[in-house]
Amino acid sequence: MDIPGRGTLQLKHIVLDYNGTMAKDGMLLPGVEKSLNRLSECLKVHILTADTFGKCRGECKGINGTVQILSQPVGGEAKEAFVESLGAEHTVAVGNGANDRLMLAKAALGIVILGPEGTSVQALQNADVAVKEITDGLDLLLQPKRLIATLRL
Repeated sequence: MDIPGRGTLQLKHIVLDYNGTMAKDGMLLPGVEKSLNRLSECLKVHILTADTFGKCRGECKGINGTVQILSQPVGGEAKEAFVESLGAEHTVAVGNGANDRLMLAKAALGIVILGPEGTSVQALQNADVAVKEITDGLDLLLQPKRLIATLRL
């Protein structure tokens, strides 16, 4: 995707936080599974979480992607390292919490979600785009002209 004034994004991976980003109180939000499965046709889907509510694997069983439960409850550095291991220049990161700030900054594209569980100011400051809901963020990738309109200089 060519973004005037910013260059070309050649995305291969999407890395998502679970709680607060894709889920509220541990429960997957409506429309997320369908949108991620559509995105999985062109991007590899990776879900990273400390799994605060212990529901992520069950809630995400219908999503074409991988779920990785972090061993450390904070996980900010682990998320950043995961994005680096995939190739940050080919990765979009999606999150809402303070522990997502490093991966949002490292990724070629960082999308912060201003969802029902709130958003960390640090995450907001490290993102390229802010959206109200996860489905809005996923739709930016499914309808790239929306993203281009938001990011062009």
